[in-house]
Amino acid sequence: MDLIKNWTDDLRYLPYDQWDTSYQTALNEIVRGSKWRQGYHIQPESGLLNDPNGFSYFNGKWQLFYQLYPMGPVHGVKSWAHVSSSNLVDWTSEGIALLPDSAYDQHGVYSGSGIVIDDELVLAYTGNVRDSNWQRASYQMLAHMTSDGEIIKDEQPIIPAPPKGYTHEFRDPQVFFYQEKYWLLIGAQTEALEGKVLVYSGDSLESLHFSGPLDFTNQSLGFMVECPNLVFIDEQPVFLFCPQGLSKKIMAYQNIYPNTYIVAETFETDRPSLTKPSPLMNLDYGFDVYATQAFNAPDGRALAVSWVGLPEVEYPSDSEGWAHCLSIIKELQLKDGQLYQKPVKELVELRQEQTPIEGRLVSQPLALAEKTNNCYELMLHFSNDSQGRLHLYSDMQRDHSFTIDFDTKNGMISVDRTHTSHTFAQDYGTTRSLALEKESPLSLQIFVDHSVCEIFVNGGQAVFTARVFPNEAEKNVYLEGTSGDFTGDFWCLRNMKND
Repeated sequence: MDLIKNWTDDLRYLPYDQWDTSYQTALNEIVRGSKWRQGYHIQPESGLLNDPNGFSYFNGKWQLFYQLYPMGPVHGVKSWAHVSSSNLVDWTSEGIALLPDSAYDQHGVYSGSGIVIDDELVLAYTGNVRDSNWQRASYQMLAHMTSDGEIIKDEQPIIPAPPKGYTHEFRDPQVFFYQEKYWLLIGAQTEALEGKVLVYSGDSLESLHFSGPLDFTNQSLGFMVECPNLVFIDEQPVFLFCPQGLSKKIMAYQNIYPNTYIVAETFETDRPSLTKPSPLMNLDYGFDVYATQAFNAPDGRALAVSWVGLPEVEYPSDSEGWAHCLSIIKELQLKDGQLYQKPVKELVELRQEQTPIEGRLVSQPLALAEKTNNCYELMLHFSNDSQGRLHLYSDMQRDHSFTIDFDTKNGMISVDRTHTSHTFAQDYGTTRSLALEKESPLSLQIFVDHSVCEIFVNGGQAVFTARVFPNEAEKNVYLEGTSGDFTGDFWCLRNMKND
């Protein structure tokens, strides 16, 4: 079967049941043969995955949904796929949970969130509908999942239209319970084309009223805000969101759109506001994180997961009939007012063979691992006088590799995919850098999984996430430098168990 190259609107929005089943079977077969499929990251069986949705704990399991267009690696008519887990590591596919099959979501079940109410998991989402002139209408909808896994959509929207003065760029509801009320935050756009976050509240999700825009900044947030997400860590509000068209004078970033956050002192409910907010910060300093969703779990942790991909960017795996994955699950913590993101402790269950590492940085590259399966965890600790370069996804000559340069003397770390075999998104640059505290030790915890790399710096003080698409021979890890000592461990990681 030849993959579709010319994706017209008619094709993208063709109802799923009007596709020939043989097409889906053949597409799945092509995707299974991909050289870039992941071992332990959530990925689509075929087609395109994007925003994580409905992250929650219900019925004795972790529940997670994601945006899916199964017919190809493009943004077509979206549904919600569903996976569940008992350990945040091994995820079982539960199939498609929400199809675009009603009057209020026939052109896409767009992003949203989940909340447990009584004995149901209630899913809030945006229904997308286009008229004959292709003008969009957005409806905020609810669906209810019972303990036996049945999902029933409400017939009518809980919010049938955006408030006066706002466009139908109005989506991604987050629902939560706080101070004896239900709250809904949603990304919006004013008629003057300015991005806002709007707040609704009520005694139930079915009786929400508009409380106004969320007050947390006087700065322009660009032309649209997507994926607003408020969590509380040690009772302190942490607000994650994705501003589109944000001025780089407000916050420096290189990706087409950033995933950002602020830490505030309180969430004031009388006039919805976040008090004493921190400056706007980049949630991930790498190339490929967007639409992060977080929630306050019943065990007390604030857990987060990200779409590892970006809107309006083509990826090499498109040629194999699929696109994107989700990040590993991360725990959010606050230390001295700064947000830390740490891999959840459960991920140690993936570890297999362990190899200790120790040495001194020298100009002759040292092979830390050769002929790996590009499915591993690498922990490295460098002394405060270290200067060096780490090569991941490398061929034996180091002509092609994904590199991490570090200089603890001067306080710098940068990642570079200029010399990887399959470059993409060059318009947004091929390097990312971050200043660190000078003359301080450096620790790196790195998760590599075939075509994604997640780098946690200094215990999660900063994160770099990158898609990397290597050739078959690019499975080696080398370390070189001019000064400093290092210790660490290398673990082979098993694949996710998904049944």
